[in-house]
Amino acid sequence: MRDSICQRWPAVLFAWIVALCAREAAAQRGEVQGVHDPAIIKQGKVFYLFCTGPGIPIRTSTDLFNWQRSGVVFGEQPTWRGEEFRGRSMWAPDISHFGGSYYLYYAVSQFGRNRSIIALATNKTLDRDSPDYRWEDQGKVIETQTSDDWNAIDQNIVLDENQMPWLVMGSYWTGIKMRRIDAQTGLLSNADTKLYSLASRPERPRAVEAPFMIRHDGMYYLFVSFDRCCAGADSTYKTMVGRSKAVTGPFVDRENHPMMEGAATLVLEGQGSVRGPGHCAVLSDGSQDWLVHHFYDADNNGRSALQIRPLSWDAQGWPLAGEPITGPAPSP
Repeated sequence: MRDSICQRWPAVLFAWIVALCAREAAAQRGEVQGVHDPAIIKQGKVFYLFCTGPGIPIRTSTDLFNWQRSGVVFGEQPTWRGEEFRGRSMWAPDISHFGGSYYLYYAVSQFGRNRSIIALATNKTLDRDSPDYRWEDQGKVIETQTSDDWNAIDQNIVLDENQMPWLVMGSYWTGIKMRRIDAQTGLLSNADTKLYSLASRPERPRAVEAPFMIRHDGMYYLFVSFDRCCAGADSTYKTMVGRSKAVTGPFVDRENHPMMEGAATLVLEGQGSVRGPGHCAVLSDGSQDWLVHHFYDADNNGRSALQIRPLSWDAQGWPLAGEPITGPAPSP
């Protein structure tokens, strides 16, 4: 028996090392387990990451690879939430900077329903050591009732060619929507009150959500997530994209099919132990773009974790997701 084990030991050891390396490469280092719906921004030399969770957890890094916890946005629930949403986690935060302030949009919702609210908090700095560091609750921005045909969650700010902010949002129902934002207040604009429709999946289960829009080389790219989220290792989430010459659309896939008819081009899907990669953000740092997303680790009971990949662009101007980084990212 002992000889048999010894003969098998090199193969067993090799398999264990391969599995261990694969697990370590799957996610970033440090406090990255449990990250869901990541949003990211850089101030100075520090990257700040926000995600779904009680109080909206904050994580920081100086190299995109090693992460640590850095508190939460809200120590207490905003008073406007009342009893209807008391105790519910704050979902899918989005962080942006315009007009000299940082704008953190987030959602509260009744799970599986479209009774949802997108709200706003602002701060002059993200540096907790600064005397100016203070999150200020700005209250509700927009909300949906169960009688509406769309869902006010998964919000994201994009700045157009004139540096005017727009709020992209939506999940399931009739898909992804957009409203113009007042650059002075961060609230809905009175100059343009139209609710724009950007993407939809008309056929059930209508699984399109988690929009994130960027402007690249004069085009607007709308990233979304298709299919099943939040099912651990059984998740089928995938990251898709379409593009448009105008911030309000129409958005089309690589074959020029409309996103309003359910079309989109694949950017990233699950492979091996990495299941359901989605709800992405795109970070531009110097000349390098990064795709930041959560995934479900099949080697860790399907728990969500953070993953960051270089994002490049092909000759036709479509985004390509690289392999996840396995060490500190070089400074730009």
